[in-house]
Amino acid sequence: MSSNVLPTGRPVKTTGLHSGEIAPGVAKVDPIIVADNITRTFGGLHAVDVAHLEIPRGAITALIGPNGAGKTTLFNLLTGFDKPNTGTWTFDGKSISGMSAFKVARLGQIRTFQLTKALGLLTVLDNMKLGAKGQRGEGLFSSLFPALWRKQDQELEARAQELLVKFKLDAKSADYAASLSGGQRKLLEMARALMSDPTLVMLDEPMAGVNPALTQSLLDHILDLKKEGMTVLFVEHDMAMVSHIADWVIVMAEGKIVAEGPPEIVMKNPAVIDAYLGAHLDVDLGVVTGRVNEKGEQL
Repeated sequence: MSSNVLPTGRPVKTTGLHSGEIAPGVAKVDPIIVADNITRTFGGLHAVDVAHLEIPRGAITALIGPNGAGKTTLFNLLTGFDKPNTGTWTFDGKSISGMSAFKVARLGQIRTFQLTKALGLLTVLDNMKLGAKGQRGEGLFSSLFPALWRKQDQELEARAQELLVKFKLDAKSADYAASLSGGQRKLLEMARALMSDPTLVMLDEPMAGVNPALTQSLLDHILDLKKEGMTVLFVEHDMAMVSHIADWVIVMAEGKIVAEGPPEIVMKNPAVIDAYLGAHLDVDLGVVTGRVNEKGEQL
């Protein structure tokens, strides 16, 4: 682990995820995503203008920034839900520039959405089973012969039930997904993503619209993803949550990456405070990250 210095002069230990001086676009020791010169414009609006970006493998990375910073647009580009004007990027060493979303998902890069995409008129269990890859019964010919796919279907159902128990949705397995609360739909979407055994899980504002009773459950599940060997990239606005679970933070403003690094460094970066939080929130941020007391005095 390497050591850096906060603006206050206090040293802070970093995670050892990067190599070289911390700055936007800094090289990572073992990146799972490497992107270059990604741009996306809508008319005269430059929604995304990222010169270089690397996402560290095996870590939880938070993508933060003000509304309109380009976070979700960048998510859409990296996952194949939108096409860039320019840019190339790789996932796990493979070029996926311009690849369709379903092909990206097959490679192990799975995302969730700020507005959940559960199929409301299917049961919770059926939603889960749809998340699995390589189902033999999906082919027109093989679907006519249940003997070809019944055993696999039983295995998938058992796997789905295990995940529903883990996410405390097993009591809802036979209910329509439309009957779930907003927080339960977030849990279902995350659980369904795991049916495909992903390498990278990308979560677009996983806490949006979630009541406090389910927030801690979602946080625990995100931490579990890392423990199980997955890489996590998520968009979030809650700074307390970002400080609590993120190993690395990337900050966007006006389509560009303006800062990145461990939370302890990024949260004290003047450019971040100015562009994202506003200088008047500096004291509140310090309280969140535990570096000042309630009076704004440095600890």
